[in-house]
Amino acid sequence: MADLNKPVQFLKGVGPRRAKQLERMGIFTLWDLLYHFPREYQDRSIIRPVHTFAHGDIATVKGTVIASQETKPRRGLIITKLVLQEGGGTFYAVWFNQPYIRKQYPPGKKLLITGKVDRGFGVPQVHVTDHEVLEGDEGLHSGRIVPIYPLSENISQRFLRTLLKTTLDQIGFQVQEFLPDGLLDRYNLPCLPEALQEIHFPHNTSSCERARKRFILEELFLFQLGLGLQRNRNIKKAKKHKYMKESLTGMLLKNLPFRLTPAQQRVWQEIESDLVGPYPMNRLLQGDVGAGKTVVAALALCKAAGSGLQSALMAPTELLAEQHAKSIMGLLTPLGIRVALLTGSTRRGRKQLLEGVAGGEIQVVIGTHALIQGEVEFKNLALVVVDEQHRFGVRQRAALQDKGITPDVLVMTATPIPRTLALTLYGDLDVSVIDQMPPGRQSIKTHLLSLAQAGKAVGLIKQQADQGRQAYVVCPLVEESEKIDTQAAIELYERLKKALSGYTVGLLHGRMKSTDKETVMDGFRRGDIDVLVSTTVIEVGVDVPNATVMVIWDAQRFGLAQLHQLRGRVGRGSHQSYCIMVGDPVTREAKERLAAMCRTQDGFALAEEDLKLRGPGEFFGTRQSGLPDFKMANLVRDSREIEQAKREAERLLKEDPYLLQPQNKLLFEQFARRFPDFIKYSDVS
Repeated sequence: MADLNKPVQFLKGVGPRRAKQLERMGIFTLWDLLYHFPREYQDRSIIRPVHTFAHGDIATVKGTVIASQETKPRRGLIITKLVLQEGGGTFYAVWFNQPYIRKQYPPGKKLLITGKVDRGFGVPQVHVTDHEVLEGDEGLHSGRIVPIYPLSENISQRFLRTLLKTTLDQIGFQVQEFLPDGLLDRYNLPCLPEALQEIHFPHNTSSCERARKRFILEELFLFQLGLGLQRNRNIKKAKKHKYMKESLTGMLLKNLPFRLTPAQQRVWQEIESDLVGPYPMNRLLQGDVGAGKTVVAALALCKAAGSGLQSALMAPTELLAEQHAKSIMGLLTPLGIRVALLTGSTRRGRKQLLEGVAGGEIQVVIGTHALIQGEVEFKNLALVVVDEQHRFGVRQRAALQDKGITPDVLVMTATPIPRTLALTLYGDLDVSVIDQMPPGRQSIKTHLLSLAQAGKAVGLIKQQADQGRQAYVVCPLVEESEKIDTQAAIELYERLKKALSGYTVGLLHGRMKSTDKETVMDGFRRGDIDVLVSTTVIEVGVDVPNATVMVIWDAQRFGLAQLHQLRGRVGRGSHQSYCIMVGDPVTREAKERLAAMCRTQDGFALAEEDLKLRGPGEFFGTRQSGLPDFKMANLVRDSREIEQAKREAERLLKEDPYLLQPQNKLLFEQFARRFPDFIKYSDVS
């Protein structure tokens, strides 16, 4: 059997320099090379005379070189033309800045040419994108269905195709299948050696499609196995801690100035049932902006504290952590529960705070990733709450869990997640959804204005400020960027101060010191600041009921989920609120995105739309979410395959819960290859 972990450097024709170039494409080993799949295909199998193609067509034609010429119309441009004869006619094959072509293909050489046809000069010209010498009956780069690969600098399609063909011819038949036989049979999918041949050099479109389906299901199946293994890992560990049946939650519910909605009550019952159960909770709490997730989380924190246990809530930004701390202290401190805030900026009293956490006197700690630092030690951490989980990686969530012994885990997100994505991203978690808004939440009037109409937005801000209300103005960047032509917060702040003279305008962005940020936010909360110009640091968690206007500058720069989050900062009081998007969308996708915002306020409907428009990688940001960078699978298109993969993973793990049986050894090795983080941060291995 071939060693697929062998570095590509040792393949014929590669060497150290080429290996470095391939590494930039993520190709380190033979396995990486074989799994570097084409991004598209061109059917060059149909070879017709050049005169049968229209102007602008992509054509594959053949001919014999009869002459050549070279011109230099301007500095830095060399045009090389070969005159080729086919049948009774001739045509030009044209290359730009490749003067070696004339020497390489003297008269008499037979070539197969692919490129765009230009009929604007009388004699047909083909601007060459690919070519090869015709020596046998079948070509590699033309005369067939040809793979087109994603490339990096200095690596050509011809080089990569040749390298893959040579590698597959030498070792392709030695590659071992690792998927269960039954799975391949049930879906009529090819075995791995055949699938690799057909995905790279397909004989026809149907064999290529079968290979593609195999790799889609393979990726999704391995990922679902990981989620299943994670779930099994969680279930097998019994809790070391216990919650009291009667705790302080009853008092907290009595103290609330409102009644929980039926959706909040249902979700709290699901969470409480997990907490008193024998195995650690692993639950995702989903809820649209303003649905009331924080109070449900506070009930869980209260349950832990009332049982003599500690809990931690980790938020992605200092601003959000501070907002949570204010809200939760207001709910829990009157019950005698000690709550502390710990962020990277916490200086005063830090030593005493850490001692209080280690000794157990502080029962609830709210903070940023500062919570996972080595100096932070808990006495009996029983509950971990992670807010906006998709902004943390696998390591950070695991690191916080490791501070306790089999703690319960509650993951919260205000980003509505379509079912398909939730099934893939959070398949190891039970899901609770608060699908009902608290009574009194008003509809937010949403409008799109062009940049030329921005004065209308300023007029609305003045009108609302005159009535004692407040406004946010949000833009994407802190400083002007040469690459991105967008309005920076600092410059916009200066402009709005002039346009809104007589009103108090504040500035908030992520590069400010924590104390300065807090001073500005306190001023806005108290009503001392009428208009807050900000970057997206206020995207989640900031709650100022008196704010009734959200102006989003350069709105086309934002994704739907982010726009929806920003809109959710207003409409939190009893007054009519407005979301004004200012921008000039150019692309069809941007226009559809902003139209969807004006059309609906349903976060889940917008999430589905966002997923369709941008795909899952952009929806969350793959690296932050822990979502794998799928090579073939598409979470929007392949929803049926996701269901199939989940079913197959459950079937296999029912027979072999930890993939320890000998027949699954290769499968586990492949799983470990694809998801090393999972192996590293779990005890499955």
